[in-house]
Amino acid sequence: MPLFEIETDAHIIITWADDENDARDVAKDSYPGESILRLSKRPRNSWVISKGVLGIKIKTDPCGVARDCLSKASGDKVHAIRLYMQQTGDDLEQSRKVIETNMVMGW
Repeated sequence: MPLFEIETDAHIIITWADDENDARDVAKDSYPGESILRLSKRPRNSWVISKGVLGIKIKTDPCGVARDCLSKASGDKVHAIRLYMQQTGDDLEQSRKVIETNMVMGW
């Protein structure tokens, strides 16, 4: 089943469909009030989005840094958050989110 990229007024939809008509139906069902601006069949069965295009500029891998901080802190969440804040310069709330996310993922 081919992968289609469908651009509407406010969304970009990536979906598998049997053909262009089915892809158009997906867009109409999902966003009935929007016009389809562009529909293209993707040449491969995967999709890659550049973080730079989205404006995400991360010099380091936040998960890698968080896992390193958790390891250094022997799993102590509060100590890991402090270490993360020191290493990245992120504020308390952002650091807490990153550390807790990585704790759930089983650092």
